Amino acid sequence: MTQMDIGINKADREKIAESLKHLLADTYTLYLQTHNFHWNVTGPQFRELHLMFEEHYNELAIAVDDIAERIRTLDVPAPGTYKEFVRLSNIEEVEGIPSANAMVDILTQSHETVVRTCRDVLKHAQAADDESTAALASDRMRVHEKTAWMLRVLNQ
Repeated sequence: MTQMDIGINKADREKIAESLKHLLADTYTLYLQTHNFHWNVTGPQFRELHLMFEEHYNELAIAVDDIAERIRTLDVPAPGTYKEFVRLSNIEEVEGIPSANAMVDILTQSHETVVRTCRDVLKHAQAADDESTAALASDRMRVHEKTAWMLRVLNQ
């Protein structure tokens, strides 16, 4: 195989990929959390939340692939096990089945956590002039900020 030369040195690619690994872990953990809540939500808002959570986890499934592929594009192996995701994620697993209102609050906080992780990725990408990763992080940040806002207003 030929030497990689995309205009970003190896050390910077590895630093960026490390931050992307955290974003991947957060995104996968949020995907699983959202899917769990989709399956287990109950109460008067069942239909609305069940359908909303489904939209969210479908979007997150695509995001997981995009993030992992960006890590691979930087020539770094992408994590892919629960053990690695637990170690890398900033999102805590939820025990038991919370109420519908608690699910909304938990997901709001989780989306905000992903926004903060995106900001970290963005910082590393911008420092290395990595526009592709910066665009990915910026796009993901926008999705999570909007989703957190939409969830937040449900419990007001």
